[in-house]
Amino acid sequence: MAYRHTSAMLQEVMTCLACRPGGIYVDCTLGGAGHARAICEQILPDGLFIGIDQDPDAIANAQASLKPYAANIRLFHDNFIRLPDFLTQLQVDAVQGILLDLGLSQHQLEASGRGFTFQKDEPLDMRMDTRNSNRAQDLIADLSEKDLVHLFYCYGEERWSKRIARAIVEARAKAPIRTTGQLVAVIRTAVPEGAAARSKIHPATRVFQALRIAVNEELARLEHFLETAVDLLAPGGRICVLSFHSLEDRLVKQRFKQLTQPCTCPPQFPRCVCGGRATLRLVTKKALRPTPQEIEQNPMARSTRLRCAEKLES
Repeated sequence: MAYRHTSAMLQEVMTCLACRPGGIYVDCTLGGAGHARAICEQILPDGLFIGIDQDPDAIANAQASLKPYAANIRLFHDNFIRLPDFLTQLQVDAVQGILLDLGLSQHQLEASGRGFTFQKDEPLDMRMDTRNSNRAQDLIADLSEKDLVHLFYCYGEERWSKRIARAIVEARAKAPIRTTGQLVAVIRTAVPEGAAARSKIHPATRVFQALRIAVNEELARLEHFLETAVDLLAPGGRICVLSFHSLEDRLVKQRFKQLTQPCTCPPQFPRCVCGGRATLRLVTKKALRPTPQEIEQNPMARSTRLRCAEKLES
């Protein structure tokens, strides 16, 4: 099956990245390679494109999709937190642009068979990188009721986390929960019918989000990446992040804010003693959102938030 995915906010991303011929640019999450193709077209003939993805299907798709640019690309099957290692391998000191798209691909939802969606009955897996051992069904089977509550509330912002955790513990005592269909059925018994009817989203949405985040350590890896990524940019280089829920966007917003403020002294200090300097300037003062026209054509883009910042001269 062909790898199906429409890249979110393509034009806005390319405007923010401002790619230049001959530059070195990194797409840390290749997905359907839509952003990657657009970057490659703009950096020819002498630019270098570095692509990373932990999903083997995305790497295989990129190898085929980006074949016309083979001389200008280097692809790595791994998580984006290893970007410093890959740049060292390539003997690259700094890059002109970094893109991080944190969304699921249409392929992962429709054709991966790994249980990313509650709309199909599939194995309860949710691993982006199938080389990892920890699956969603393992968390469902092994976590205590208290830890399940914490997981659903902190990573899914699920108001019914206690009821859902209790229902899962009761259900797994009778039989293992190994498929998405089984989990959805349990969640439906826990969420009050009235609340489910009034909600604009499926009752399993937040639980599935929480499990996927936990299985793939998404927030911890994003936080680690944001701590180091700016150091990899050349002066004038830009970092763009597409996030798809408030937990991701909050981390990006806070980190960018920290790096745009020159002084790190406590507010009660009468004068600055840290001698700090701002590292970034915001290209997007607020998160950019997709247009109504894009959402109509690509509903998966509806929750996208794009933030971009530029590294200042040292």
